[in-house]
Amino acid sequence: MDYREVDSTSEFVCRLEHGGDWRAQIEAFADEQGIDAGFFYGLGAVQDAELMFYDQDRTEYDSLTFDEPLEVAACMGNISHFDGERFAHTHAVLSRPDGEAVAGHLNAGTVWAGELYVRGFDTELQREHDEPTDLDLWNI
Repeated sequence: MDYREVDSTSEFVCRLEHGGDWRAQIEAFADEQGIDAGFFYGLGAVQDAELMFYDQDRTEYDSLTFDEPLEVAACMGNISHFDGERFAHTHAVLSRPDGEAVAGHLNAGTVWAGELYVRGFDTELQREHDEPTDLDLWNI
């Protein structure tokens, strides 16, 4: 296991803008606040969503879109740099009115309502290609 000790530099509570993109707003916020590494939790609701799932055999992402209102029962992720820009690696559990849940990488979602807790760290994290998984992971 590779690791790095970090200290928190800042903590924020945020309300996402209705009609904006969930992940894009986190990335824009991190950019505005100069957060080079961090972690976040969120909850709320989206009007639609694109979730991605990584197929480990094919080493490719598959995308599923949901054009329906969904509750964001849980959302968490981290902030780092990827290809020279801040990137919010976002996972979410989304639920339908009957309680059925879908989950995965939240690539995009139109915010109905959203609240976040964001914690910034005193380091910068870069994503780089990892040969065994064919994923872009933290270079620690």
